[in-house]
Amino acid sequence: MTSGVTERDRAKADRQAAILSEAARLFAERGFSGVSLEELGAAVGVSGPALYRHFANKQALLGAILVGVSERLLAGGRRVTTEHSSPLHQLEAIVAFHVDFALSDADVIRVQDRDLPSLSEEDRHTVRRLQREYIEVWVGILSALHPARSETDLRVRAHACFGLINSTPHSVRAQRTRPSDSAVRSILESMALAALTD
Repeated sequence: MTSGVTERDRAKADRQAAILSEAARLFAERGFSGVSLEELGAAVGVSGPALYRHFANKQALLGAILVGVSERLLAGGRRVTTEHSSPLHQLEAIVAFHVDFALSDADVIRVQDRDLPSLSEEDRHTVRRLQREYIEVWVGILSALHPARSETDLRVRAHACFGLINSTPHSVRAQRTRPSDSAVRSILESMALAALTD
């Protein structure tokens, strides 16, 4: 029995992934308003107008990047809670998951930091909702680990931890000699866990 996915479907999905990756890179470098569809098309080897076969417009492309990453984070956070029963193991796993995201999707973090206001109202609402749900996954884990602490306290801690980890694209870029990903990962995980298990 076949999956029903054709070679053409796969090629289209690969092309969309390439467009999203290049768009994130270019938006991170120059900002959403500093990149034209023509430049984006050239970066992936198609004409600017050909991008309309994949995305309605440049704003829809930005929405696909930021909504997509928010969906992946929420799905990954929920997966951690099902794969690990101990709150400490859940915390270790979700910190590692988020650090991996920060290291592999640095461009997306930079785009979100600068260009979130450029989203359509609907996409901005969706991103904010998904982010709140992702925070609640963290708060749930922290509540089990620190039952005496208030949800407000734990939510502040979770947000502070995101600030630490998500600063990576900015702090690492600012260094003359870039540390290895493994060194950065080790530093971030140990700092986050020290803050959240205290």
